[in-house]
Amino acid sequence: MKGLYILTIGLVFLFLVSGVHLVMAQTLIKGGPLAEAQFLVNPENPANTEHGADAPWITKWYGPDGNYTNNGGFPTSARIDLVSEGTGGKITDATLSTMAGLLLTEDFDVEWGNDHGGTRAWTVFEMAPVNNNTDRGGPVDFYDTYAVIVIDAARDLTSIMSPAHDDHAQIWINGEKWYNNSRWTGGATSVSHNVEVKLQKGTNVLLYRCGDSQGGAYLNLHFDDATHDAVTIYPKDATNQQSFLDEIDHIASVEAAGKLTTTWADIRCK
Repeated sequence: MKGLYILTIGLVFLFLVSGVHLVMAQTLIKGGPLAEAQFLVNPENPANTEHGADAPWITKWYGPDGNYTNNGGFPTSARIDLVSEGTGGKITDATLSTMAGLLLTEDFDVEWGNDHGGTRAWTVFEMAPVNNNTDRGGPVDFYDTYAVIVIDAARDLTSIMSPAHDDHAQIWINGEKWYNNSRWTGGATSVSHNVEVKLQKGTNVLLYRCGDSQGGAYLNLHFDDATHDAVTIYPKDATNQQSFLDEIDHIASVEAAGKLTTTWADIRCK
């Protein structure tokens, strides 16, 4: 059920053993996914907290092989569906966070034009949890980065998602928007809001989009340890588009007419 953010602030400590990390839980966003009226509204009560380099940050992602450049500043670009612009509406920001939309990337590159980075193919890339990890060898200012993961969950989960970002971050899961924040979090491993999200048993697709203007830039994400123990995140061993699509082939599915489950392999053979 969609609703407004419900914000709670607590001084709750998560003590994690076995030499892992200690995290102080700060502002917790509950009640998502966001209603459309909240899509570009910042959450309240930011409380930047350092999660540390040893948190289980996700470092492998799937997305365009370069950024959308010359974005006019993130306040401008954040309001534009850049994937829709680049694919003529065949894929959108929202549908890219679904398996059906993700699989369309096999057939459609993102054509952003010479002024915005040109035609981008899809690939696997890595970003260590450090500052400026979203530059990716291109311009260091005025760009948007798109990063996708597939989460294979062993069961339905209520999970805590911890995003670090600079500047405007937007996160979609399974076609619904769960997070919007145009304020930087203070550092590559610093988090201003934890977000309670729902993951369904089986396949979940997450899109993390981040727009930058000037200065340092980064995009990082981790979940709570219980979630990481219960899921497999892809890309895992993949290094390019084809190996990523092969890697998720056994879990990729869409709801066909009559709610019959059809595997991606079946669809490709038709």
